[in-house]
Amino acid sequence: MKSDIEIARSIELKKIKVIADSIGIPREEVENYGRYIAKIPESLIDEEKVKQSNLILVTAITATKAGIGKTTVSIGLALGLNKIGKRAIVALREPSLGPCFGMKGGAAGGGYAQVLPMEKINLHFTGDFHAITSAHNMISALLDNYIYQHQSEGFALKEVVWKRVIDVNDRSLRSIVTGLGPRTNGLTQESGFDITPASEIMAILCLSKDIDDLRRRIDNIILGYHFDGTPFTVKDLGVSGAITVLLKDAIHPNLVQTTEGTAAFVHGGPFANIAHGCNSILATKLAMTYGDYVVTEAGFGADLGAEKFYNIKCRKSGLQPKLTIIVATTQGLKMHGGVSLENIKEPNMEGLKKGFANLDKHVSNLRSFGQTVVVAFNRFATDVDEEVEALRYHCESELGVGFAVNNAFMQGGEGAVELAQLVVDTIEKQPAAPLSFTYADEQSIEQKVEQVAGRIYGASEVTYSTVARQKLKLIKSLGITHYPICIAKTQYSFTADQKLYGVHENFEFHIRDFVINNGAEMIVAIAGEILRMPGLPKSPQAERIDIVDGNIEGLS
Repeated sequence: MKSDIEIARSIELKKIKVIADSIGIPREEVENYGRYIAKIPESLIDEEKVKQSNLILVTAITATKAGIGKTTVSIGLALGLNKIGKRAIVALREPSLGPCFGMKGGAAGGGYAQVLPMEKINLHFTGDFHAITSAHNMISALLDNYIYQHQSEGFALKEVVWKRVIDVNDRSLRSIVTGLGPRTNGLTQESGFDITPASEIMAILCLSKDIDDLRRRIDNIILGYHFDGTPFTVKDLGVSGAITVLLKDAIHPNLVQTTEGTAAFVHGGPFANIAHGCNSILATKLAMTYGDYVVTEAGFGADLGAEKFYNIKCRKSGLQPKLTIIVATTQGLKMHGGVSLENIKEPNMEGLKKGFANLDKHVSNLRSFGQTVVVAFNRFATDVDEEVEALRYHCESELGVGFAVNNAFMQGGEGAVELAQLVVDTIEKQPAAPLSFTYADEQSIEQKVEQVAGRIYGASEVTYSTVARQKLKLIKSLGITHYPICIAKTQYSFTADQKLYGVHENFEFHIRDFVINNGAEMIVAIAGEILRMPGLPKSPQAERIDIVDGNIEGLS
């Protein structure tokens, strides 16, 4: 079979205005970024049409290092729905350069279920990530300048909490010192870099309802604290207008197409292990304005992406999925069933069945939100029919959930028809129950963390470092305990230890710090050794990315 990039190159793309026409977007509203990419204004969102659309969330069992294939399933399902005569659109996150040049090499789907043009989407795309990086770092520069220029007047901050960001995996930048050298270089102070998907600006962009809401949220970003403990914000800095200007184009969702010429919105890109893991509310609502069925995904496993999709994105936007799909693979199930990584491609019925516990826990969690659940089995060439049927029997007869095989990677939309029909039939037969959140707004931050850690992860106890307890007092004093929480933890385990596969219960879950995202209006709880700036592996994907005869290679 051809590589992803070879398949992408073999597709004759339609002009983006033709794609827009196909779903009813007026041509005059399409802002071209070349022939095959466009920005679409969020002013076209029709809330009445949003209410009538069928939103489908795609999530997964606990991740493996190779991934589970949520994006491929999401795109494939949209293709399959169109194959059976439904107007379907997919809404996804934008890839980050960090993983593209680090471990993964690309994040635009795979095989014959991709969003295109994949090279542009995986690289600089429409510049949204660069705009977010620039906006974030402009605040850093303006803050440092403000402190430097006003120090003679006695101005100083007890603590600066605003770091810098860059969309590159670079462990050397996690902790740095700025202002070294002569006094004209500014004040010497400790700082550091997060990766751009962890920026509060990214979260703000993805949660804002319009440009005015974007500016309001930027105003409220906390940059540091005075000696009396009161916060110093971007509003105090007086530069909200300038930062909003840098983001005025980035806030518009991006329209592209799939391998079969159907519409796709790709916008925003927070990671789910360190942020809230969902594409922008604006992109989802635009897709729902023009699509009868809209497929969207949430990052990593359901304990991260889906939990945050419901408790943060749905809570803030009023969105409610009609159905949630959980993606599973035999390789992932075997890994969680104790099979060694080098042997997970080999038949192993015992290991597979032991791994069912991981799927079962996720299904139970999703049902706790009131969601109807179906399982999509993402098929690989090494899978054997006996194991597929064992999983089907477990899902349908023991769990009582729908099950369908997804072959979109190999066959495009035709390979997702079974899943598409299951989704339509399930939505028509089982009306969605009202979404039930894991915690209430009025609960304390500790109660919210304990609800997620206990009900979703299986922890019996939550402990807090001294630093975390001090932050809890600060959060209470600021009167923002009503914010939802966003737990930053490993994607490879229900626990905070990435080596503990499968399902674990009655464990201690440790919170070592809290980050106040006052503009995004959420509290980030940092668990275990999770890092907001990843490092590169020993052999990064960048070693395999190149231009050969004018064609980009290695983004697959």
